[in-house]
Amino acid sequence: MVRKFLNFFDRELGGLHQAAFFLALSAVGSKVLALLRDRFLASTFGAGKTLDVYYASFVLPDYLYAFLLFIVSTSALIPIFLEKKSQSSEEGRAFLNEVLTVFFIITIICVVILFFLIPYLTPFIAPGFSPAEQNNVIALSRILLLSPLLLGLSNLVSSVIQSLRRFFIYALAPIFYNIGIILGVLVFYRFWGLKGVIAGVVVGAFLHFFIQVPTLLKSNFLPRFTLKIRIQEIKRIIKLSFPRSLGLTLNQLVMTVITAIASLLGPGSIAVFNLAVNLQNIPLTVIGMSYGVAAFPTLAQYHIRNEKEKFLEHVIIASRHIIFWSFPVTVLFIVLRAQIVRVILGAGKFTWADTRLTAASLAILSLAIVAQGLMFLFVRAFYAAGRTKTPLLINFISSVFVIAGSFIFLWIFRNFESARFFFTHLLRVGDMAGVEMLVLPFIFSLGTILNTFFLWIFFQKDFGQIGANLKKTLTDILCASLALGITVYAFLAVFARVFNTRTFAGIFFQGLFAGILGIAAAILVLIFLKNSEFAENISFLRRKFWKQAPIVASEPEKLP
Repeated sequence: MVRKFLNFFDRELGGLHQAAFFLALSAVGSKVLALLRDRFLASTFGAGKTLDVYYASFVLPDYLYAFLLFIVSTSALIPIFLEKKSQSSEEGRAFLNEVLTVFFIITIICVVILFFLIPYLTPFIAPGFSPAEQNNVIALSRILLLSPLLLGLSNLVSSVIQSLRRFFIYALAPIFYNIGIILGVLVFYRFWGLKGVIAGVVVGAFLHFFIQVPTLLKSNFLPRFTLKIRIQEIKRIIKLSFPRSLGLTLNQLVMTVITAIASLLGPGSIAVFNLAVNLQNIPLTVIGMSYGVAAFPTLAQYHIRNEKEKFLEHVIIASRHIIFWSFPVTVLFIVLRAQIVRVILGAGKFTWADTRLTAASLAILSLAIVAQGLMFLFVRAFYAAGRTKTPLLINFISSVFVIAGSFIFLWIFRNFESARFFFTHLLRVGDMAGVEMLVLPFIFSLGTILNTFFLWIFFQKDFGQIGANLKKTLTDILCASLALGITVYAFLAVFARVFNTRTFAGIFFQGLFAGILGIAAAILVLIFLKNSEFAENISFLRRKFWKQAPIVASEPEKLP
């Protein structure tokens, strides 16, 4: 019985939809825990300085993690590992051993250097913090330096697991990561305060890595340290992954600028932005990342075999389904923003004012949900084809836009009353203090949309047209989303008279029933329009997805 259970979690998943659906389901489980994590954080600290310090302490460790991806990026490791493994298992193991050794040495050196540099860099990250608050950031950041090492190791092993299409065990890693953080909030915080919460993050990072180790042991691909390093192979990894690492470093630079500006805008600004981003990231993880992760190994194989038409077709299929799921979610998040934030975060010290500001930020960030999902897919497609410079250049342009735009739009917001009035009253926060911070999610969303727009243009230039194949999907889902939005908005008013929206149960059932009716309206529209994506998904869900014949051709475990 135990062996059957373990074999279930160690089995291979074939086909884009089969893998993507399981990854999406597991992502829901992970995100439920992430929402519990954020609820505990919000209820314990509220959107104030303590939570600002917590989020600011991640900035420098995240920089280190982004930098270290030049050697352990899954986007680079998976294609090379698949190639080496196709030659022989011994060649695959030797490759992993070399990567592990080089990564570990470089990481230890970087951790030691950054440990001593953190006190000098913190004032640039949080210029609005007091000296005591900056000292807290320094102490917490130093503890968090263990996370890049552990998550980097996890990236290495998960590259192998994804290559072997063992998505079951790969999907468990983020669940255990969030379990560690929740332990930090509920248990360690009682003994060590905010340092205990940070210790929980480190425990979660360890669990993220450790849960994947048994599968590698069974597959006989667990990497080990080696003295034999082939410099040419390491250079090849760096050539593929360094642009990705640099791109993520640019993203981290954007977050640093946003954190620095938010620290000057008043208590809770950093917390509100990060909590809203975490909520908005749910559909990105469940939809965009699920399809992107599921598609990537297959795209890499198609590129290696020079099957260009299949490569393009695979991207089109994934794009259609990302659009199909993302547009309705965008509408739901915008219309139900207050209900979502209040139900998930509204407890303890998290006030109604915190709710309103976070809900407004969530609505703004939700405008980029579709763009984020497609962006993740396009970047993966470029990396599967070994074309890393294009997404890097586009990321650089969008990063410059966000950084410059943050200062420009903040100046406009402060100096033009008409712009401020339109912005705040549209989101129904005109009577609140601290609304200046809404400029940050606004410019962040614009930068994401700009990034996706250029990725779309250059992808079609390099690989072929996809727009014509998406018109029917886009038209259908826009009609369905419109019906969904109108229905939800109308029934929110109806159920406001039925339920006491000043209670948790009241606002929960108001949003739940309005959302269900809105989804029903969208489904009716899709049926009327005979939408192919809806039909595909219904056909798929009628079967047990772990026994289903793949909708697209199943991918071989080994390259020919």
